[in-house]
Amino acid sequence: QVQLVESGGGLVQPGGSLRLSCVASNIIFSGYTMGWYRQAPGKQRELVATITSTRSTNYVDFVEGRFTISRDNAENTVYLQMNSLEPEDTAVYYCNARHNWPPRTYWGQGTQVTVSS
Repeated sequence: QVQLVESGGGLVQPGGSLRLSCVASNIIFSGYTMGWYRQAPGKQRELVATITSTRSTNYVDFVEGRFTISRDNAENTVYLQMNSLEPEDTAVYYCNARHNWPPRTYWGQGTQVTVSS
């Protein structure tokens, strides 16, 4: 059974930092594109960042320069370093694993990030 387990969320003040982690099990991790998505209350889930098996990264505009995605294939873990956090970053953050062929996608259960003074 594939599992993606996120951790590292919490309450932080504006301008603060958090690092999210997602540990994957029962997949060939190195072959997957890993991503972070988020969903704020009343809004649709949206992409935050992705990192491919060759470590090519992609960020959406509103986190560019503030967030960094990375992966450790030896530990089956993907990270999201979040700096200069803003109240608008408050959301549940989800880890995603995507394989192109055969097509497979998996989701974690999410971790809450709250940015508030």
